[in-house]
Amino acid sequence: MGRRPVFLAILAATLALVTSAPATAAPPRFDLDTADIPALQARMASGRLTAVGLTSDYLDRIHRVDGKVNAVLALNPAALSQAAASDARRRAHHLRGPLDGIPVLVKDNVDTRDQWTTAGSRALRSFPAKDATLITRLRDAGAVILGKANLSEWANFRAAKPTSGWSGVGGQTNNPYVLDRNPCGSSAGSAAGVAATLAQVAIGSETDGSIVCPAGMTATVGHKPSLGLVSRTGVVPISAEQDTAGPIARNVVDVALTLSVLQGRDPADPATAEYPRTQPTDYAKLLRPGVLRGARIGLWRLPVLGPDTDKVMTSARNSLVKAGATVVEVTPPYQDRLLELEFPALLTEFHRDIDAYLATRPQGPRNLAELIAYNRADPLEQTCFAGQELFEQALAAPPPTDPGYLAGRAELSDLARRSLDETLAKYHLDAIASPTNPPAWRTDCAVGDNDVIPSSTPAAVAGYPDVTVPAGFAGPLPVGISFMGGRWSDGRMLALAADFERAVTARVPPRYLSTLPS
Repeated sequence: MGRRPVFLAILAATLALVTSAPATAAPPRFDLDTADIPALQARMASGRLTAVGLTSDYLDRIHRVDGKVNAVLALNPAALSQAAASDARRRAHHLRGPLDGIPVLVKDNVDTRDQWTTAGSRALRSFPAKDATLITRLRDAGAVILGKANLSEWANFRAAKPTSGWSGVGGQTNNPYVLDRNPCGSSAGSAAGVAATLAQVAIGSETDGSIVCPAGMTATVGHKPSLGLVSRTGVVPISAEQDTAGPIARNVVDVALTLSVLQGRDPADPATAEYPRTQPTDYAKLLRPGVLRGARIGLWRLPVLGPDTDKVMTSARNSLVKAGATVVEVTPPYQDRLLELEFPALLTEFHRDIDAYLATRPQGPRNLAELIAYNRADPLEQTCFAGQELFEQALAAPPPTDPGYLAGRAELSDLARRSLDETLAKYHLDAIASPTNPPAWRTDCAVGDNDVIPSSTPAAVAGYPDVTVPAGFAGPLPVGISFMGGRWSDGRMLALAADFERAVTARVPPRYLSTLPS
């Protein structure tokens, strides 16, 4: 389906380069799944590993494993040459930092000048004009852009009943823990790829839940940053009021190191003008043991996510208390009103922002109306979720100057901030913790997702940070716990998540089960 034959051709060509590479390209003999970036850098510093060898190992993993998961939409033919350049910098003692030589998978709604950027849509099978700002930051840091990750087409903002992880270009991404279960959220390929050890780090994006939910469903760590911490320039949008990109990895330290590279001001993204000068520049330095000792955590249980999830939250609560935290059960206010107001606001904002983005593309549809027309004419765009009801509703939505829209968005943003701020203040909390996700549901194009997961909405709408870390399992299916705090408290949330990760060590590698017993 879609570009899979092209992907396989690129993979074969890339692996041919791997097999003809010098001896230093041999796959490293260590547990790649558990190795974090500091461990990899230590091995490279000692000469036991090269960036070419590390990149080759990930390419080999993709060749052997991705046929089950379908997380990688397209490989970057320049990945090995980028790795070789990193090795040359190391020999010359000119390394650019901890991401130098580290393979990174990028969600295919982030512009890359040397690869197509499609947002999963066959209508966008073309090169963007230039790199997204965050890609420039990754390249400047020496990271190896391994390839593009599959995603939910148009970040799940096309059909009324979408199926997460499906796109017309890439087909269906599967949950590596149980292959017929869904990976959740639009950053499905980014999270599933990291969970399956197909990259060290991946870049996802979120409007509401699309980083944290797939990370929770795949036992990975995902960070939805404060709005304005990471530039959105060159990222296919839904809403400038809520969109942000962020890292996904198998551990908190890799997420922290990647965020340190991604963040920063960008004149082309006005939200980054609010980025505080006091913001940390190296989040990994904040991940000290014992941060939970004396912390006050508000636990938002969300029993609507089911008894299996609640059982994991009870265990998580006990672990937090054992680590020295005080846990207070809370329910942030205004949740029903947030869910009522969010969707109409996003319709208006999507029409505004997607038209502006498409105007930057050298080829393809120029506006939302042309996208709708394209989908009607392409039968392959109708092979899973056939509808484009959200596109059509967005086309008819009030303009961004409409008084009703402006009042609704103002109320929505205000209530989201108050929901978290008032709860944090009332109980004197360091963070609010909540279940990130229920156990993954079965993927079924005929019925779409079962993904009403309210835990991500307050932080997503408010523009506040949300870090999810593995909390436990319901059978073989992962459940994550999210830590949310006030705006710009990203460092504190990462530190709390890292201390929870030390206390619980919940993650185990996937076993790629085909299904579960009925």
